[in-house]
Amino acid sequence: MSKLKLSFACWNYDRTRALMDGSVQPDGIDLNYLCLPVEETFFRMARHREFDLAEMSFSSYCVSLNRPERPFVALPIFPSRFFRHSCIYVNAASGIREPKDLIGKRIASPEYQMTAPVWIRGILQDHYGVPVDAQPYYFGGEEEPGRVEKLKLELPPNIKLHPIGPTQTLSNMLRDGDIDALYTARMPSSFRDSVKTGDGRVKRLFEDYAEIERAYWRDTGIFPIMHTIVMRREAYEANRWIAQSLTKAFYESQRRSYEDLAETAALKSMLPWLVAHVEEARREMGEDWWPYGLDRNRKALETFTRYHFEQGLSKRQLTLDELFAPESLEAFKI
Repeated sequence: MSKLKLSFACWNYDRTRALMDGSVQPDGIDLNYLCLPVEETFFRMARHREFDLAEMSFSSYCVSLNRPERPFVALPIFPSRFFRHSCIYVNAASGIREPKDLIGKRIASPEYQMTAPVWIRGILQDHYGVPVDAQPYYFGGEEEPGRVEKLKLELPPNIKLHPIGPTQTLSNMLRDGDIDALYTARMPSSFRDSVKTGDGRVKRLFEDYAEIERAYWRDTGIFPIMHTIVMRREAYEANRWIAQSLTKAFYESQRRSYEDLAETAALKSMLPWLVAHVEEARREMGEDWWPYGLDRNRKALETFTRYHFEQGLSKRQLTLDELFAPESLEAFKI
């Protein structure tokens, strides 16, 4: 019997690599894994729905649920997670020394609806008293001019959003002081250059970010979710069994990655203290420190959907029951 052919766009993660190399195959599915940069995958899926399933910014997925047709259905699989305290970059001459100094400043992100800035704005409001609407926001290409919001946004009037100029980039604007701070997922080249030259023009707001992120984890138990896996609704509705087949395969691929990280005879990654990092993750976060599924991610998901609503990106706070394909949330027992 022939297998159902499905296209899948995703980056090259250790936790999905077994799906990419074919050593894990979803039941009944011939998966064509297209290894693409995340920005390309997001743009092509959100704008043109080019793939049967794809990695997607969790915020973009939540924005898509505002549409009557709800074009995507997600699986509770999270290929990207990231503590984002490290991702607030400031111009050293802006006068920003602590979080409350951000109030009233010129803040930028490549896109307002990006997942990383949603988390950053929410954390700054919840934990540091920086209101989301206390400063104007600018958006545009971080390294290349001309980036636009992938999805149409209908923001409340208290959120002030401005595009940058057609030849400008956020990285250069941050370096030159045309914006005061940048919330972003990708490290800007102006920060790398500043570190390399030692000129100090661009800095992180939280220079000791690793300790601050550990403290955030200990306080909240949240390891922020960045991306999820979505299926085109047409592909899902035509063959609803694929949700369970795919979910099982993603779990198995991740299990093999955990096994690789536990290997101590030789290092699979060029991190000299990889074993120490793995042992620390276990101590801090448990054996399954990157959990899939709904139950162990409820607090992170509820916090994010609240942030999404508070920041004007959702018309109401989304419930967890409406986020994921029901077939992906339970499995048979023997």
